[in-house]
Amino acid sequence: MISDVQLKNHYYQSFDNNGKKIKEIHSSSVGELCGIGLDFIIFYKNNYYSSYDENFKKIKEIHSSSVGEFKSAIGTNVNFLKNKYLGTYDRNFKKISERHI
Repeated sequence: MISDVQLKNHYYQSFDNNGKKIKEIHSSSVGELCGIGLDFIIFYKNNYYSSYDENFKKIKEIHSSSVGEFKSAIGTNVNFLKNKYLGTYDRNFKKISERHI
């Protein structure tokens, strides 16, 4: 599980529940940090959202036009806002639900 991700000297560092550093990666490789779920991290780079595991291994990526704007990452889900709809996805960007807001 991931307890935190921090940016230090242009490197993102992932930490476990004991505060121990798991891995680090240069920020230019992954882009901008959006959010942290239970077992994944969401980054945004070149109009793509990408999910990574705690070792910064890419899980999946999706173009922002498909999902909209990042809203939040909570537990095992990630939420995006598009056309006044809130879409909930898993870490593989498979849509779980959608509701009008």
